[in-house]
Amino acid sequence: MDHKAPLLEDLWGIGWLDFNLSTVLMTFIASVIVFILGVASAKSLQRKPTGLQNFMEWVVDFVKGIVGSTMDWKTGKQFLPLGLTLLTYIFVANMLGVMFMVVTGDHYLWWKSPTSDPGVTLTLATLVVALSHYYGIKLKGVKEYGKEFFRPMPFLFPLKIIEEFANTLTLGLRLFGNIYAGEILLGLLAGLATTGIAGTLGAAIPMLAWQGFSTFIGAIQAFIFTMLTMVYMSHKVSEDH
Repeated sequence: MDHKAPLLEDLWGIGWLDFNLSTVLMTFIASVIVFILGVASAKSLQRKPTGLQNFMEWVVDFVKGIVGSTMDWKTGKQFLPLGLTLLTYIFVANMLGVMFMVVTGDHYLWWKSPTSDPGVTLTLATLVVALSHYYGIKLKGVKEYGKEFFRPMPFLFPLKIIEEFANTLTLGLRLFGNIYAGEILLGLLAGLATTGIAGTLGAAIPMLAWQGFSTFIGAIQAFIFTMLTMVYMSHKVSEDH
């Protein structure tokens, strides 16, 4: 599979500032889809929800359950919008590359899952960890929050600093690895399908099966990312941690 990334290199003359245009495009598309879903589901609210409103209310209840399982609802209710945004955005982003991929004649890959780019997933993970620190300081105060890094034993402070970096890496790379691996196999099967009639027949069933499995994995990864986000938040803001 000989795909290339459409890069915009040395933006504004800065040697290290490169942008993957495909990732930028797909991140924008995923954001627009999530925005449209949110607006459409809330456009005409009814007491007895039907259709898209009913589905989105089920998603909200699902995220509410995630938050409630990790921390007290009185503390955790403020994180419901964050959890809902992460779950829907990551799921939509994961699905974009499952449906199909677009490669131009010069072998540039334009349509893919933005979460198959480690820059996107690590950025999301960094934002989550940064937010956990922000809310920890906001709810506990700087002094009390700082003491948490020296509990239960002061000598554990270096390990807790390492843990923050480890949480960021594992949260981001887990999502990236699963989605990227799925797209690699789909690309290989698509390449096999272009080799002739035998290749098309041989790749059709495995591709359909793998697309179904990738849909399942994409949903599970969105759930895991959201769940771990709430676990990290709970560790920072709950009084019993």
